[in-house]
Amino acid sequence: MIHIAIDIGASSGRLIEGTIDNGKIKLNEIHRFPNKFNQKGKYACWDIHYLLKEILTGLQIAKQKGISSCTVGIDTWAVDYALIDADGNLLQDIISYRDHRTDGIMEKVFNAISKEDIYKKTGLQFLSFNTLFQLFVEDKTLLGKTDKILLVPDYLNYCLTNKLTAEITNASTTQLLNIKTRNYDSELLDLIGLHQNQFPELIEPGTIIGPLLKDKFPSYNLPDCTVIAVGSHDTASAVLGVPATEGNWAYLSSGTWSLLGVELEHPVVTNESLEENYTNEYGAFQTYRFLKNIMGLWVIQEVKRLLPNDLDFAELVSEAQSVTPFKQFINFNDDRFLNPINMIEEIKEYCRELNQPIPETIPEIAAAIYHNLGIITAFHIDHIERIIGRPIEIVHIVGGGSNNAFLNQCISTYSQRTVWAGPSEATAIGNLLIQFLYSGSISTIQEGRKIVQESFSLSRFEPKPFNKDALFEQFIEATNLIRSDVS
Repeated sequence: MIHIAIDIGASSGRLIEGTIDNGKIKLNEIHRFPNKFNQKGKYACWDIHYLLKEILTGLQIAKQKGISSCTVGIDTWAVDYALIDADGNLLQDIISYRDHRTDGIMEKVFNAISKEDIYKKTGLQFLSFNTLFQLFVEDKTLLGKTDKILLVPDYLNYCLTNKLTAEITNASTTQLLNIKTRNYDSELLDLIGLHQNQFPELIEPGTIIGPLLKDKFPSYNLPDCTVIAVGSHDTASAVLGVPATEGNWAYLSSGTWSLLGVELEHPVVTNESLEENYTNEYGAFQTYRFLKNIMGLWVIQEVKRLLPNDLDFAELVSEAQSVTPFKQFINFNDDRFLNPINMIEEIKEYCRELNQPIPETIPEIAAAIYHNLGIITAFHIDHIERIIGRPIEIVHIVGGGSNNAFLNQCISTYSQRTVWAGPSEATAIGNLLIQFLYSGSISTIQEGRKIVQESFSLSRFEPKPFNKDALFEQFIEATNLIRSDVS
């Protein structure tokens, strides 16, 4: 049986065919396309119709390559949603989590229900763009017309199959699920004026959603497809694709965002995890992703967008390495870096406000970004280790950022831990592992991870001698933070 992972991130999407041949996973990229949000009126929106068109184009290419039947699974980013009416029509464009409409909204919500109570209910970290806060500010007239609310991958699955479902790994990012019942929390729904019947049935990864309805798309020559629910939150799939089989390990899914955490059998909902703003998202097979959302390569992506087109990321890394580090300490998790008008000017203004040397040249800006991302990541590895009460000895970096050897070495040295980097396509691989399980190609996820380990070239980074505690104190002092503010 042929399997296709449809993996769509905030900056690009891809359709990847996956097979297991002689005990190794073979990947074949079928189609790749860019993705971004655009300003439409007063909101920053995703073009969901474009994404659907690219999925269909990719499946048509698969058919042209001789794939007459297959399974497919879709994963995307989290929290953003589609509002559809009783006839299945989209009521408005899907607004991006980077839109500024939720700025300052968390405090208004906390006036109605305390931060502590929300955390006890959900176990989820507080980010201003969580679905809870987006729906709190949503147009109430539109919500009144809404029959179902679907997260992005669920909406794309609906477009293909006409089946209304809510895959649970992604649903857990909404801050609407009660972590004890693993279902929607009635008090939080009341807060935003919604009812549970406005959300689809929750399903687990591995559930068959249904066949692709080819008759809906007569202008495309499509293969026969069975759509399967995978870890539809891309981080859930990325964690499944981590090539870890033993030892005390953490993962870093490194891309536009950096998702740093550990895989646990039980959630951690304590005063300390609340204070440090850690999250408990659901993983596949009743696991929990205890993790921290850290600003990732979005910062350097935005800087590059403002530079001449002939300057690539490899050149930015090379130039960053030529700069003496630690001239600037920048907390990139500050909301001001979420979607500034001009990232370069925002970085300079931040340094100006904190009386730090202002990075003027492109090498200085790139160095400030990479070194500070490394510091913040290392800082939170120590935090997680302390909260879960067991050591973290190895960090597995997967995703596109795993190709950045300079950043990987910074994380290894600043955390004083061994880093294994790769595979870069861990999200697509984790997506495919669920499909392999469905077809019987593998029997357990542990078996799948062992095959991942043997199928892809991994890079090892060992820490150089370094006083990480002194570096952390410098960072905290320079950014005017207390330890619990590095969030």
